Amino acid sequence: MKPKFDLISVGDTQYDVFLELEEETKILRDEQEQRDYLGLVFAEKIPVQSYTAVPAVGNSVNVAIGASRLGLKTALYTVLGDDRVGKEELEIFKKEKVSTDYIAWDKKRGSNFSAVLNYKGERTILVFHEPRDYNLPKLAPARFLYYSSLAKDHEKLHTQIPSYIKKSGAKLVFNPGSHQLKEGLSVLQPILQVTSVFLVNKEEAQELLGTTEQDVKILLELLSRCAGSREAGQGPEIVVITDDGKGSHCFDGTNFYHLDIFRVPVKEMTGAGDAYSTGFVSALAYGNNVKEAMRWGAVNGASVIQKIGAREGLLRKDEMEKMLQENPGFQPIII
Repeated sequence: MKPKFDLISVGDTQYDVFLELEEETKILRDEQEQRDYLGLVFAEKIPVQSYTAVPAVGNSVNVAIGASRLGLKTALYTVLGDDRVGKEELEIFKKEKVSTDYIAWDKKRGSNFSAVLNYKGERTILVFHEPRDYNLPKLAPARFLYYSSLAKDHEKLHTQIPSYIKKSGAKLVFNPGSHQLKEGLSVLQPILQVTSVFLVNKEEAQELLGTTEQDVKILLELLSRCAGSREAGQGPEIVVITDDGKGSHCFDGTNFYHLDIFRVPVKEMTGAGDAYSTGFVSALAYGNNVKEAMRWGAVNGASVIQKIGAREGLLRKDEMEKMLQENPGFQPIII
């Protein structure tokens, strides 16, 4: 059966409010933990420089909208709160040409909310997820299914998504959110066994594998075998690890690749990873190899971090092609 969609995204929708913090905010370094903390004066009113509200975002939402902008036919399964924000988000999906065939409504609860504290280009996000009753609808055939961040109690999807993948022949792209990461590899096995493309950042890779290993090639190979052997048809075919300012790394089962970041002035970092995922999977959908997919991902991520919010900078196909044509030397290397 001919696929109806190029990509269907599955995940939660957020309403983000961005607060640009004043310069007197401090960064506190814990040398023992090797971790930075955002320092705000306790029990005080904290001034902010600006306030920006961005509805209809979220890991899977950003990919559905971003892939649509890149010319793919996309749909989204998400559960919206039955409130003013939810209705506003629905209209944004329509405007962005993301099919709303699989939108579900929560009549009892409101919309999800995130407060994004932006300071010197980096963001600290306070996230509130409403509990949802997830139940994958009967999806039309698609070439790719993108699965990412959800609230707790989404275990039903661990059975429903593999069933859909096996029946439809779609390729599963999995980018685990915070709750999914906490479940660990053993709980995620049914999903990982049918995953074609697995995307995480370096810290997430270490968390999933329970290791402090720093060698990205080792992390890539371990993740490629996290659900069994590829010879047995199990586990991710392609693994991607992003590493902040150090760029991205990819293992396609044969070669290991590295691509530097696409250097641009940074306004705000929210959505960079989702933009990378969007570019990567969209490039594959157009028949490109993983080296070209890494370029699409990096360029899309670079565009997003020059704007406030995860959606504003997502490129359209002509913009992507122009950026790539203007930078022919921006290429991955084998490592």
